[in-house]
This record gives sequence, C-alpha cells and structure tokens, in this order.
Amino acid sequence: MKIKTRFAPSPTGYLHVGGARTALYSWLFARHHGGEFVLRIEDTDLERSTQAAIDAIMDGMNWLNLDWDEGPYFQTKRFDRYNAVIDEMLEQGTAYKCYCSKERLEALREEQMAKGEKPRYDGRCRNSHEHHDANEPCVVRFANPQEGSVIFDDKIRGPIEFSNQELDDLIIRRTDGSPTYNFCVVIDDWDMEITHVIRGEDHINNTPRQINILKALGAPVPEYAHVSMILGDDGKKLSKRHGAVGVMQYRDDGFLPEALLNYLVRLGWSHGDQEIFSIGEMKELFSLGDINKSASAFNTEKLLWLNHHYINHLPAEYVATHLLWHMEQEGIDTSNGPQLTALIGLLGERCKTLKEMASSCHYFYQDFEEFDADAAKKHLRPVARQPLELARAKLAALTDWTPELVHQAIEQTAAELEVGMGKVGMPLRVAVTGAGQSPALDVTVHAVGRARTLARIDMALAFITRREQ
Repeated sequence: MKIKTRFAPSPTGYLHVGGARTALYSWLFARHHGGEFVLRIEDTDLERSTQAAIDAIMDGMNWLNLDWDEGPYFQTKRFDRYNAVIDEMLEQGTAYKCYCSKERLEALREEQMAKGEKPRYDGRCRNSHEHHDANEPCVVRFANPQEGSVIFDDKIRGPIEFSNQELDDLIIRRTDGSPTYNFCVVIDDWDMEITHVIRGEDHINNTPRQINILKALGAPVPEYAHVSMILGDDGKKLSKRHGAVGVMQYRDDGFLPEALLNYLVRLGWSHGDQEIFSIGEMKELFSLGDINKSASAFNTEKLLWLNHHYINHLPAEYVATHLLWHMEQEGIDTSNGPQLTALIGLLGERCKTLKEMASSCHYFYQDFEEFDADAAKKHLRPVARQPLELARAKLAALTDWTPELVHQAIEQTAAELEVGMGKVGMPLRVAVTGAGQSPALDVTVHAVGRARTLARIDMALAFITRREQ
C-alpha cells in the first residue's frame, strides 16, 4: 500500500505553530515511508477564507521546505463533485432532505437543554413522508446509523469508541446548495486516496461522523492519528498572547527554518534523549507510535538555544542566504564590508537570532556619526589619547592587513606604553565600533578594514580633543 498523507489547513488566518507541527508530522510520515504528501486548502468557509491567508500558508510551507507532491487543492473548486455524491446518496437513501425551520430546530434545542439532554436533531424529516414543494428551502442530512458504535484505532491514542446514538444526522448540504466541511473532507480523503489522516485532537469528534459517511459510500477508511495541542509556558492553550502568531513571524524574528522544524518535531515526539535532528534524521526515525499523548508546552528559550546551535553549525554559506534577508530589512548594503559568511563567524557565538546579528553589525558596513554616549564617557577620555595615537600609527604602518598583524599591533601598543590590554583595547573598540561591545578586537578591526579603522580613530581623537577643551 502506498502511504499518502495530507495537510489541510483552513485559510482563515496565518499558518500557526500548531498547524506547522501537524504539517511536519504528516510530511515526515509520508517521507519516512516513501509515500506522498498532499496540500489541500479547506476553504468552504467562504466568509472567513481570504487570499492573504492562503498566501501566508503557502509562504510558511515554502519557508519550512515542506514540499508537497500533489496540490494545492481547493475545496471551493470541487463543489460539483461533492454535490454529485450528495445527489447519489439521496437516491440511495443514505441521505435525506430536511425541511425543518430554524425556529423548530431552536425550540428543539432549548427543550433538550432544559431536560439536561445533549442537543441533537431528532430525525423528524428522516422518518417523515410528507409531500413538500420541490422549491421549498431544505438542507440535506446524512442518515447516520442509529445503532452500534464507531470504533477506530487512533495511531497515537489507541482505540476510541463513539456510540452512534450520540451522533445525530449531520447536515451535509446547506439550503444555499453548498456542501459542509465534514462532508467535503470525506470526499477529498476518498478521492485523493489518503491512507493516514494526521491532525489535531480537536478533530477527534469529527472522526466517527466521517467514518460513517465513508462506510455509507463504500469507501476505504484511512488510519487516524490525533496530535495533542500545544500549550504556552503558562499551561494555557497556545495563542497570540504567547507570541504564537504566524510561522513567518519566526522568520521575521531571525529564526532559521531548520531550528523551528527541529523544535516542532520534538514538541510531542522523541527518539531517546536526542535533541538535535537533521531533516534526514527526522525522515529516517519518525514514527507515529513515538508521539506523546499529552499536551506539549512551548518554550521560547529552548527554541532560541536550537537557533543558536544551527546558526553556528549549518554551513555559513547557507546561513548567509537567510541572513541577507535580514540585512536588507535593516537597510544595510553588504557590498561594502566583510562577506556575510565571515560575519557569521564573527557574531555567531554572540547572537541567538539572525535579526540580532543584522541589527548589531551596522558598524562593519556603515559609518556612524556618534559614539554610544555611555561607552564614550567611560573610555574616550583624555587618558586614552596616547594609546589611540600609538595604535593608529602602528595599524597604519602594517604592510599587510591580517587579524594576526592587527593583534600584534595592539599588543605592541600596550607593551610600549606599559599598560594593560584593557587601557588600549577598550578605547580602540569604542573608536572603531562606536560602542563598548564587539567580538574579539583583532578580528573586528580587521573586518572593519584599514581605511575605516583609521578614519574612526581620528574621529575618536577629535572627540577627546573637544572633551578636553
């Protein structure tokens, strides 16, 4: 049997973390088994579905490199198919027209709730043979079995059973002729030959209804696996207040897709004590049986730790392709300064995100007009004049501009003046970078370049002169 899974988001908002994890699990299961992965856009909610949300879903899937073999399919383009099946079901008696008014249904609901009963349709039109005008508004309901149970073996949770008496006759076509979500899902899974449905636990209650419709159609029933929800670090359902916006927000915040995927795969699945997984390892090791039944808590610190790891361990040439986007967002022209691969080597240990890296590297590419006030007040004092002047002379005299020779020039300055390295290094750091923090001084000065370094030392000396006056 060829394994075939699907990711089927509703385009009513961003691709959020929970959806991305479901997509990842479905994708990994298909890839592990050499099967196929389908992308389906479930846009039957015409009022809430938007093109912007469709674009956000596609952008998120593409950024995460979760490629699909079929699709994207759109349910709104398949209404003729759904309605053709409904018409066949009406002929076969597995569905029926319901003419009950909204008022009757509301009164029935209130009466049942007053008795402490579960609100459900009472089947009046299922058993009625009254003649109705063909033009009278009606919905179509599925004639759900009235006896027995639906039992399915959830691949994460084990056997789950629902009594058919708990399930009322689901509406499968509205009065306006549009088919409903639960019905469209069934026909899609059947037509697309989906073998495994991996989705959130909020769909568990839909499963028995969908299985009954599949059986009524004589269609194969896929395997089901329902993934637990993701909680915030406060134990509540993950939401915007936890920063759980769209997946693309993580790109904007400076995360690498590999870091987010590694984090998401571990948010409910495990393989021993291993924390770091390459995409290849995920495909090789993933199984539904290793997914935890209990909810998982989102931990931003853990995600930052993983991102820091990937910034420093993925090939710098690859990381640079993602860093370039952030440099462009900062308005930095990278043609006049160190290569981005070199920048990653300089700042990788200090920065947990690419956004942080881009925002802290301006001085490598752009001149500044002012020094950081606190750093200048502390380190660009009259006592710093002599170290800066001597360091400038030695740097200017270098025959070759290498980190090693820059390092020697700084060391020689401290030795000749018989002062500690801090008395030379800190004024020089503030002079060259404009601030009090940077990577190792020799590699920083080297990356800034000879001309810029000398010009900035002159600027610092002028600052000291003004301070002395």
